[in-house]
Amino acid sequence: MAGLLVVDREEGGRDGIQRGGGVINWFPGHMAAATRAIRDRLKLADLVVEVRDGRIPISSANEDLQQVLSHKRRIIALNKKDLANPNIMLRWIQHFESCNQDCLSINAHSKSSVNQLLSLVELKLKEAITREPTLLVIVVGVPNVGKSALINSIHQIATSRFPVQKIKRATVGPLPGVTQDIAGFKIANQPSIYVLDTPGVLVPSIPDMETGLKLALTGAVKDSIVGEERLAKYLLAILNTRKTPLHWERLNKVQTEESSSDSKISSGTSLKESIPRRRRRVNSSDVFYIEDLVKEVQRTLYSSFSEFHGDLEEENELETLIDTQLDMLRKSFRIPHRASESDEARLKVSKKLLTLFRIGKLGPFILDNLPRHCEPKS
Repeated sequence: MAGLLVVDREEGGRDGIQRGGGVINWFPGHMAAATRAIRDRLKLADLVVEVRDGRIPISSANEDLQQVLSHKRRIIALNKKDLANPNIMLRWIQHFESCNQDCLSINAHSKSSVNQLLSLVELKLKEAITREPTLLVIVVGVPNVGKSALINSIHQIATSRFPVQKIKRATVGPLPGVTQDIAGFKIANQPSIYVLDTPGVLVPSIPDMETGLKLALTGAVKDSIVGEERLAKYLLAILNTRKTPLHWERLNKVQTEESSSDSKISSGTSLKESIPRRRRRVNSSDVFYIEDLVKEVQRTLYSSFSEFHGDLEEENELETLIDTQLDMLRKSFRIPHRASESDEARLKVSKKLLTLFRIGKLGPFILDNLPRHCEPKS
């Protein structure tokens, strides 16, 4: 995996990813301005909801803001819990709690899940000793962790709680003599609590190669920055080193049994007699349903993995297995092969495989490893 991506730090703190032809700057000026605006907005917050991707609880944190956030009342919301391994997620929550950090796993598209988060927000703010009539909650998060989905869900809940005032403006003063009007959603009375979105785009931090790959794999960094094929190879490296394909052994057995049954039917019965007893086989003219596709991909990965007798710890041997799997997946995805279009076929395979992972069809995953100890506060 080491040869798949090189990450570099440019001058001025900007992150760049090297993709075969030098450093690509993916941190445009408007992102730098947004980061400064977020820092200013955080000064006003009574509580911060930091949204992270539950599949990468550490890698999806903006490292540049952690020092500021460590001094604020904060809840870490591990979003996309439906895509994350629930058993390992529980261990992550226990880890954060052992570090005296409030943490909750959520699904930003679930009203009950978001309501649970808002209940925790109200509880933490009511515990606060404050004379302020208005309390502000600010939501932060890097791209594609689900911050916008969470804000939309909060907006819907806020509108149902306070239908007369769809969007309320909270008047706050960050410094003596200075007043600002900031748009937000009112979620509670006594005290009045407003939830505010953060302006602009918060750039993710990429301190090392592995973090960059995880961010790209989960969609926080554009695929074009790293390259779809490189990302697909990284995903296959994760699946293989974790021996995930072995979990799909039963699918291979089912396919073998179906093939044996088909053989018996074709040799011992007429076509008319066989049709009611079994599902008609999907052919190239049929709609290829997503579940059929997923099973075919899983069978292919199991078959290639079980036939591999090399050493997964050896990078060259692992890459050989991955190349074999990408070639075999071309048939699973029904992508025609032409010698002159081999690179294009690889690209199509990579895109389809990444899509299946991102929508959770290959199973729930958490890519980050649990830290042994809490990170010291700055």
